[in-house]
This record gives sequence, C-alpha cells and structure tokens, in this order.
Amino acid sequence: MQEIAAEPSKNAYQRIPLYVKIIVGLVLGAILGISGKQIGFDPIQLKWISDLVMRVLRLLATPLIFSAVLGSIVTANVSGKKAGRLMFLLATNSVVAILVGLLVANIMQPGRHLDIPQSSKVVDNAPYNLFQHLFDSVPKNFITPFIENDMIGIIILAITLGFAMRILIRGTNEKLVKSVTSLQNVLNAVFQMMVTVLTWVFELVPLAVFAVVAATVSEKGLGQLFAMYYWIVAVVVALLLMLVFYMIRLMIQSHVKPGQFLKGGSDAFLMAFSTASSAATLPVTYRNAVENLNIRPDNANLGIMVGGTFNHDGTALYEAMAALLVAQGLGMNLPIGQQVVVVVMSMIASVGAAGIPNAGLVTMIAVFTAVKLPIAFIPTLLTVDWFLDRCRTTINVMGDMTSTCILDSKD
Repeated sequence: MQEIAAEPSKNAYQRIPLYVKIIVGLVLGAILGISGKQIGFDPIQLKWISDLVMRVLRLLATPLIFSAVLGSIVTANVSGKKAGRLMFLLATNSVVAILVGLLVANIMQPGRHLDIPQSSKVVDNAPYNLFQHLFDSVPKNFITPFIENDMIGIIILAITLGFAMRILIRGTNEKLVKSVTSLQNVLNAVFQMMVTVLTWVFELVPLAVFAVVAATVSEKGLGQLFAMYYWIVAVVVALLLMLVFYMIRLMIQSHVKPGQFLKGGSDAFLMAFSTASSAATLPVTYRNAVENLNIRPDNANLGIMVGGTFNHDGTALYEAMAALLVAQGLGMNLPIGQQVVVVVMSMIASVGAAGIPNAGLVTMIAVFTAVKLPIAFIPTLLTVDWFLDRCRTTINVMGDMTSTCILDSKD
C-alpha cells in the first residue's frame, strides 16, 4: 500500500483551506467575466492559465498512476480466503458504484445543459470496436505507452510488472529479493515525488478556476456556470444511491445495523467530508471501526488499511459520470463498448488515486484519454469539484467501512 508522506509545516496562506481559495477564485472570476470587456480586458486571454494546469496534471498522470497501481499490487498485504472475500467485496462495490453513476448520468443527462465548444470534439466516425480498442492498447514495447500517453497500455504494464515483482519479492533468492525490494523503494520514491509536485500544482487550482470562470462567463454569460447545478445534483443523487446500496448490503450481510454504522462511523465520515482526504481519515476510520462498531483489529486492519488503497467507490463513480457529462455536452453518444471501457478504467484508475484532495482530477485524465474524450473541459469541473470531492471522499470511506463490517461478520 502506498503511504502518503507527512506534510511539512504550512504558512498562513497554506493554512487557508483549498476550497475557500477556490470559492474566492470562482467569485472573482465571475466578476471579471462580467466586467472585463467593459474595462477593456478580454478574460479569454487568461485561458493559458487553466491550459497550463491541465498540461502539468497530464504530465503527472502517467508516472503517478503507473507507480501507484504497480506499488499497490506489490505491497498489498492480501492472501488467503479472507483476502479473497475482501477483494470480492471491494470489486463488487466499485462495479455497482460505476454502474450507478452511468445509470444516473444516462437518465438525468446533466451534460445536455452544457455548451462545450465543438472544436473540442475529436471527430471519429469509424464504428467503435471494443475488442479492437483493447487489442490495440496492448503495448508493442515498453516505451511507446509512455510516449503516447496511452493510459490503458500503461496500466497493463503496471499490473503485469506488479504481479511479477510480487512473485519475485516473495521468492527464495535473497539477492533477487534485495534487488526487487530496491526497485520497490525507487517506485515508492517516484510516487511520493509525484504526490509532492501534485500538491504544488493544486495550489494553482484556485487560479485556474479564476481563469476558466472569467473566460467562460465573458464568452457565454453566467448560464454556463449555473448549468453546473445539474451536474452537482446528478453526482449527489448517484452518491446517495450508493449510500442506499451500502445500507442494504449491511442489512443483508453484516451484524452491524445501518443505524449503528452511521452513528459509529460518524467521526470518520465527518472528517472525510471536512478534509476531502481518505488517507488523512484512515486512523479515525480504523478507531471508529474497532471501538464503536466492535470490529476485530485484524479485520479492521485488512478491510480499512488495504481497502483504503484499492477501494475508491466515490471516485470511480465520479470519473465515470464525468466522462458521460463531457460526451453529452459535445452531443456525442458513447456506445456500450466505450462505456465498458469507462467502467474498467474507472475501477483501475481509482486505485491510482492518491488519498489526497483533488487527486481524482489526475486519474480522470486516464479515463477521458481511454475513450478519446478531450480533457480541455476538465478545468470547468474544478469550479464545483471542491464540494463534490468532499462528497465522494465520504462515500470512499463509507465503502471501506462497509466492506470491513461485512468481512468481520463472515468470521
């Protein structure tokens, strides 16, 4: 399991919550968008700021996802029947979350209210072939996926090499074990470096929000901004449906009742919402599970600590819905084959989402790239992501705790 390095001490500006900075950027951007041309300034000139942030995020996406997925496979302390049950619980939770997200997005059609420039659309009139897409994604060599930013190929390499390293590091050849362990340490260092740079980039997110809101309001008025209301409602509805699924699953499979679950885990859920960080919430989640829900420590350690690496139901749901949002805004209909790719990529990419605020924005790039959707609209999502990130992180933590309660009930 990848660990997030401890944060250094912060100055006064850094101690201001990111969401506060984003809200300030949103308000100031709207004001400039309305008044910019009247004072002789075209806010469209600020578009380079959001473009720069997206370029850097795309740069970080490749090494972050590769090192995170590979490292998660190598270091995950899972073995035996109990681990198999946990993996089944986590996988079914993720699949249900993504299907719920796609269902809500297909029914509510939040993207139909958006006006995304058709110049952003990648025109491809060829019939979509899922098998051909997956076949073409199998890397021809080790370097090409990284050069072409082929996320499916990169993830295939990460999974393959991860299992190979996992086998070798548990072998009897001490020299080989030592070498593979050194490589594992290098990969963890790469992951930590990417997370560190990512935290720097996130400091630019409020500025990117300011730029994209100013440009959007100047060009299309406040209507485009208000249209994001439909997106917020759709995501919240999907997350609430996921919560209902957790409650039903607890009633059927666990000795922990829904009311007891919500009360006993309230500290963890509130901390997840307030920090938007599942990693920061892990100790509280563990304590709530053991002390309030009477989960055995070994099961809590497996379900919450390991689950915290692999299980990001809210993030997977959000990324799948975001893909459909942009497709709908462009007037595109993603065929079933491409939606299957969205399901698979959302599951795998959510594993690579570091447990820090807004990390899902990076893995979203992987999902968009896999189904050939433009990433240029992602900065617009930043205007409301500060709130939705908190909501989906809470669902992530609830998913970890739900799986842990069910796992404990099977012993």
